[in-house]
Amino acid sequence: MDLQLTGKVAVVTGASKGIGLAITRALAAEGVSVVAGARGGSPELTELAATAAVHVVAVDLSTVDGPAQLIAEAVRRYGGLDVLVNNVGAVKPRLDGFLAIPDDDWIQTLNLNFLAAVRTTRAALPHLLERTPSTIVTISSVNAVLPDPGVIDYSAAKGALANFSKSLSKEFGPRGVRINTVSPGPVETALWLGEHGVAATVAGVGGDAAAVAKAAAGQAATGRFTHPDEVADLVLLLAGGRAGNVAGTDIVIDGGLLTTL
Repeated sequence: MDLQLTGKVAVVTGASKGIGLAITRALAAEGVSVVAGARGGSPELTELAATAAVHVVAVDLSTVDGPAQLIAEAVRRYGGLDVLVNNVGAVKPRLDGFLAIPDDDWIQTLNLNFLAAVRTTRAALPHLLERTPSTIVTISSVNAVLPDPGVIDYSAAKGALANFSKSLSKEFGPRGVRINTVSPGPVETALWLGEHGVAATVAGVGGDAAAVAKAAAGQAATGRFTHPDEVADLVLLLAGGRAGNVAGTDIVIDGGLLTTL
């Protein structure tokens, strides 16, 4: 299937690992020139940049100026922008409850999981409007509609992100910029399964992280986590012209975890 992405320019935030790396790899394979924003980079991203049209920009997207710097570099290098993928984010389980979360933690969570997308989108939209039809795909989460006290700040940030994206779709859809979100459940990445991931954190010192992950996977109808490439495939479909009348939509990929209509 031709996704009508060949020759386009895309920015992906949080591109060094997990979902962001999978999206970057998939876009490059479709003939897209990708500007990959990441704070620390990774060997996998470096290797990809050596073999594909991927330009890595080291940037802290949780800062006020970082998102605009990333977009400016993309436009400087390629002369314009067609696709923005807001992916950067992180989650920290709150094992001690709401009252143990200080303001600094709330600010950190909101900066990375919500305001990074707001700022990147604000910097990107003038350029996207010059290259319509263009697209924004933002990675949200099932926690936007599945509040969880164990990740209360993350859930709140993702809820705000979903609302923000829907509002933007109404303003900019008529001007040629389609804006959609993708909401994964647990994904087979280091965020969940790494040494300091959600499963290990919930299990605690000496606990069984594998058992925690198995229990989380078992809540889905499919009985497994989503693979990063499966999220990437959805992002590419929404980013390309084949889904040209999909706007203001959230697509859930959670193996049937959500049971609401």
